[in-house]
Amino acid sequence: LSPVCLGSLRRAASINAEYMATHFILGRDHAGPGSNSSGQDFYGPYDARDFAMKYEDEIGLKLLPFEMMVYTPEHERYYPVNKVPEGLKQLKLSGTEVRRRLKTGEDIPEWFSFAPVVEILRKAHPPHHKKGFCILFTGLSGSGKTTVANALQERLMEVQDRPVTVLDGDLVRQLLSSGLGFSKEDRMLNIKRIGYVASLIVKSGGAVIAAPIAPHAEARDDFRRFIEEFGGHFETHLSTPLETCEVRDRKGLYKRARSGTLKNFTGIDDPYDIPEKP
Repeated sequence: LSPVCLGSLRRAASINAEYMATHFILGRDHAGPGSNSSGQDFYGPYDARDFAMKYEDEIGLKLLPFEMMVYTPEHERYYPVNKVPEGLKQLKLSGTEVRRRLKTGEDIPEWFSFAPVVEILRKAHPPHHKKGFCILFTGLSGSGKTTVANALQERLMEVQDRPVTVLDGDLVRQLLSSGLGFSKEDRMLNIKRIGYVASLIVKSGGAVIAAPIAPHAEARDDFRRFIEEFGGHFETHLSTPLETCEVRDRKGLYKRARSGTLKNFTGIDDPYDIPEKP
């Protein structure tokens, strides 16, 4: 019990010292670490609160113990759970349940919070079907990423209302990463930059189609983390055979790489990590 409770005491003491606070609220499951692998709580819901109350004088704050509050529809008011009049129905929503309803778009009852507050919560935490998303096309040069990305952009603009942005690998190289080379470090930084820009669009509710080569699995994992903080991420591998890519090569890049005049070319003398679970 001591690590959790002592953490609460240290925070209380810190608030007292830094902000000259006089009171500190201790509620249900205060600073609780959650459940173990079996789903059992490590501590009781009021263990930390009751432990801290023993040291109120030493902390130098007035500790205010709060019980869990429940709503009674018959009286249309909240009561501390230990003071509900006998026979009344008790309603409650946990923080976990509220977050779940925000994600799914399910109703949050009026008794739980004011309608304007719920509206703000829904804007800050939109349901999945209203969040932005990113589709990452990865594959060798000439695999068709740009062609498929442009076709998909047109289709998405027909079937949904989000703005759709295409981040083409060549254009990003010219406008966002012109100072980078083609070492592994520079390639990974290029993908991180694309991921960061894409995440800002996703955060705003937009749709992004990114089409870089993205040869390194580690960089693609970083890309995924950027996006999934705010919305959906879909990695798609265009597994066009190398031979086909070379036939399509109108710029002559593969020919130069084969002859040795172009170094660090993905698929020839630079590796491509094939996605394991695109």
